[in-house]
Amino acid sequence: MKFFIDTADIEEIRKLAETGLVDGVTTNPSLILKSGGDIIETTREICSIIDGPVSAEVTATEYDEMVKEGHKLAEIADNVAIKVPLTIDGIRACKTFSDEGLMVNVTLCFSPAQAILAAKAGAAFISPFVGRLDDIGHDGMGLIEDIGDIYTNYDFDTEILVASVRHIPHLLDAARLGADVVTAPPNVFWQMFKHPLTDKGLDAFLADWAKTGQSII
Repeated sequence: MKFFIDTADIEEIRKLAETGLVDGVTTNPSLILKSGGDIIETTREICSIIDGPVSAEVTATEYDEMVKEGHKLAEIADNVAIKVPLTIDGIRACKTFSDEGLMVNVTLCFSPAQAILAAKAGAAFISPFVGRLDDIGHDGMGLIEDIGDIYTNYDFDTEILVASVRHIPHLLDAARLGADVVTAPPNVFWQMFKHPLTDKGLDAFLADWAKTGQSII
């Protein structure tokens, strides 16, 4: 499973990148606003830190403007994935970009039917939003399972990028279902390192080591 970080916070990205476990980054207009940065410069800086795909989202809602914005974003770096919404114009733009050899992440997916459209349009990634579905009483992980079954039937190359991840159970369920990618806020990934028994065991080992009076170096 690939780990993408869902943030535009440069310092958080740097810290997580130091683990060597980050495969990509996803951003959106809300995250750019939260970061306080310029979308072009922020995306360029993220791309200089992360070698893998960095999703940068268009803000236009009509096809012609989406294409213009997407080309502008793609010029930032070779690892930019143009992010488009799952609308008629967004899918049209996805097909245009994918035909040009550009990487596309189709976002705001909430149904298997929508996921089929994105795959047919050549999307590199489809982003189903599991947390938002859970919020309204639907089964977010059921959507991931359905998309996985459909994509397997037709050998689609589009990777399932599980988005709107709120906590570790979301991440683990996505892993059990074989999702290609999970994108989550930094705090979710930091929580993966934590367990009280790990801390307790380390404290005991260090206490015993201190009693030996030894030093390895």
